[in-house]
Amino acid sequence: MTSGIHHITLISRRVQANVDFYLGFLGLHLVKRTGGFEDPNQLHLFYGDASGSPGSLVTFLVWEDGSPGRVGHGQPSEIAFAIPPESIGFWLTRALQFSIGIAGPAQEFGEPVLRLKDPDGVIVKLVGTNALPEPAPWASRDIPETDSIRRLRGATVLTEKPRETAQFLQSHFGYREIAATDTIRRLASTSGDVIDVRDATGFWTAAPGTGTIDHIAFRAPDEATVLAVRADLEQDHAGATTAHDRKYFFSLYVREPGGSLYELATDGPGFAVDEPPDALGTTLFLPQRIGNDAAETLVRLPQFALPGEPRLTRRDLPFVHRFYHPEAMNGRTFVLLHGSGGNETDMLPFGHQLDPQATLLGVRGRSTEEGFPRWFRRLTMTTFDQQDIRSEADAFVAFLEGAREGYGLDLGKTVFIGYSNGANLLAAVMLLHPGVILNAVLMRAMAALEAPPESDLSETNVLMLTGRDDPYGKHAPALKHTLAEAGTKLTALVIDTHHGIGSDDMEAIRRWFAENGL
Repeated sequence: MTSGIHHITLISRRVQANVDFYLGFLGLHLVKRTGGFEDPNQLHLFYGDASGSPGSLVTFLVWEDGSPGRVGHGQPSEIAFAIPPESIGFWLTRALQFSIGIAGPAQEFGEPVLRLKDPDGVIVKLVGTNALPEPAPWASRDIPETDSIRRLRGATVLTEKPRETAQFLQSHFGYREIAATDTIRRLASTSGDVIDVRDATGFWTAAPGTGTIDHIAFRAPDEATVLAVRADLEQDHAGATTAHDRKYFFSLYVREPGGSLYELATDGPGFAVDEPPDALGTTLFLPQRIGNDAAETLVRLPQFALPGEPRLTRRDLPFVHRFYHPEAMNGRTFVLLHGSGGNETDMLPFGHQLDPQATLLGVRGRSTEEGFPRWFRRLTMTTFDQQDIRSEADAFVAFLEGAREGYGLDLGKTVFIGYSNGANLLAAVMLLHPGVILNAVLMRAMAALEAPPESDLSETNVLMLTGRDDPYGKHAPALKHTLAEAGTKLTALVIDTHHGIGSDDMEAIRRWFAENGL
């Protein structure tokens, strides 16, 4: 059978930093961008050579602002790219130019190796070798073809069962042992790439998350071979396997005895099935199964710019946040605050449906309850930590000041839209910091702030939407009274719905926009 690495998949926390490193610094080719096969709300990027050849591919699941993982046994720990041996000096100089820390060259199994880390902390090795074929070298705008990365040289796997892990690779994936040290067994494929099986006995176990390698995929010529390997694995009682049609390849997943996840993927049909070969990676594709949810999915996916393209520089601000910029913008901006248990992407589809040409800024609350984000701590279902409300309101105002300076956010023209717990925070911010928020939509809000200060909100437009069948609706009148007493230009409506939000909210907000010239 064909052997060797098909691709390696990692998990990244920041898409723009990832693109800048793998395309901008390493000079790889973006050959495909999709919504995740398992989770369409997760961006999946594929980098490789000019034609996206098996063996050149490194792919990333983007968990934007996701939690970091932990490298340990039961997981791959390093990836390696092949470069011409005479290009070591070029890459040392390039790392200095890009202010990227690099170590080496050092000799590993007779090959010169440079070590560096990507923005998520994954160890990336550049290995000087002529041991691999070069199917389609890719020359980027500032890396000559003679110095460009050829393909994947290999990967390192950490395991507490080195003998069993090595035997698994040899029995089912076409590898053979060619060298060894006290702690590493080097296995090679017929394609020329290598897997270093490293004894990590006594090391801690791996934990999934950003900055880790999710799995290594090996090559198979066709689906029949994949299914034959599956039969062999089942006959050997090698553990559970799952098979999937990934559109660009058919694949099988299995865990080896040491715990690392492996995939067996077919060489075809390849990435040109839905894009011309000379336009690979230019279009974002979503899994067909999402159907009518395509627009909702697109707005949730993090956006990025290719090297050399204009981009929005991300600012380090007190709250995790996500911008969405439509292709055609009309100058309107919505700041969107989720309800209990949501995150910075939850309200983006609502904002986009409300106005497809509006710029959207989704923000994530910093408080947590049983692991889920909130805007402030809850003591009971209807009472709240007053000090936490005030401190988080202060922090949110600092966030807005940073967004105003860093992103050019015009607070006077911005509409703040909050749902449930997010609406409660907006109400608190308005009362504690008059004049910061001038246009607010509060959906399913209640009076969370006790003993609010006297505030002059005469310049503030507020739309408050209460659900007729909302069990929390009985707590809304107290907030209406407080906002009216503060002098807001208040429109308070009871709509025929429950605690959730939907089309009735959309219609009411659009009418309010028209009536107030927003």
